[in-house]
Amino acid sequence: MEQSIQKFRGEYFFLSNFYECPVTYKQLTYANNEAAFQAQKCLSDAEKKQFTKLNPSEAKKLGRRVNLRKDWEAVKVKIMEELVRAKFTQNPDLADKLLATGDAHLEEGNTWGDRIWGTVNGSGANRLGIILMQIRAEIKESRATDEKHLERKTMGRNIR
Repeated sequence: MEQSIQKFRGEYFFLSNFYECPVTYKQLTYANNEAAFQAQKCLSDAEKKQFTKLNPSEAKKLGRRVNLRKDWEAVKVKIMEELVRAKFTQNPDLADKLLATGDAHLEEGNTWGDRIWGTVNGSGANRLGIILMQIRAEIKESRATDEKHLERKTMGRNIR
C-alpha cells in the first residue's frame, strides 16, 4: 500500500470533489460533491437547486458568481466535512475504495494554486485530504463495530 497519495487523479480520482457520483445533502441530490459544496454558498433552496444538475466545472464557475452567505468562512469546513461523509456513506463502493487506501496519507496536490483544500508543491493546509482521512477512520471504525455486533449475534445463536 502506498504511504502517500498526493494527487486525486487516475485510480484516486474518486477522492476528488470533481468525481461524478450522486450525493444527497439537506433534501437535495447533486451530481457531485463540488456542485453540492458550491450550492451551500447560497441560503435559499431555490438558488441551491440550480446546482443539482451541474457538472463540477459548471458548479465551480457558478459558485464564484453567487451572493456568498455572510457566514461562509465560518461554516465552509464543516459543510465540506458533512459532504465528504455523505459522499462515502451514500456510495458504499466508494467507501470500499477509500478504505482500500489503508493508512496512506491523502493529499490533494494541485497545480491551480489551492493551498486551503489541497497543497501546491507540498505546501498548503490540505483540508480536503485531512477530512478524507478522518472519514476513512470513521468508516473503518463503524465497520469494525458492525462486525463485532454481528459476531455477537451469531455467537448467541450458536450457543442455543
